Amino acid sequence: MRIIVMSDTHGNYRALQSIITRNADADWFIHLGDGERDLDRFILANPEFTEKVIHVKGNCDENSLSPDFFVLPLPFGHRIFAAHGHRYFVRDSLLRIKQAAIDNECDIVLYGHTHVRYNKYEDGLYIMNPGSASAPYDSTKPSFGHIDISEAGVVTNIADV
Repeated sequence: MRIIVMSDTHGNYRALQSIITRNADADWFIHLGDGERDLDRFILANPEFTEKVIHVKGNCDENSLSPDFFVLPLPFGHRIFAAHGHRYFVRDSLLRIKQAAIDNECDIVLYGHTHVRYNKYEDGLYIMNPGSASAPYDSTKPSFGHIDISEAGVVTNIADV
C-alpha cells in the first residue's frame, strides 16, 4: 500500500496537481491542510480521485467544514493519526500530537503547519511532516511524503516536488 502525503500548498495548484498526477497509482492521498481550495479544484477537475483523497483543515482554510483530525485504519494493524498541527502546537513540541496519536491507538503521525520536513521513528511512532509543497521554511525544496506499508513493515520518505 502506498500513501502520498502533502501539506501547505497555499494556493500552489500546480504543485498539488504534480504530486497527485505523478503518483496516480497511490492508494491514498492525504492533504494536511492549508490548501483545501487547491484540493477542491483538483477534485472538481479529476473526480476519479475523490474516493482516494482525505484531508483536514489547516489554520488558513477559512470556512472549512473539514475535520481537525482523522484516524485511518490500515492493513497489518497500522493506524494513521493526521492533523494540520496548529491545534497541537507542533511548532513548540510534538508531545501533544504524539499523545493524541497514542490516545487514538495510532502508530503513524502526520502533521503539517511548520513548513519544515520531519521524518523520524521515535517512541514507537512513525512521525512525518512532509514539509510544504509550495513554500518551505527550512531552505529545502518544496516537498511531499510517501508511506509504504506491507507485511514487512512501514517505510516513510520525503521527496522533492
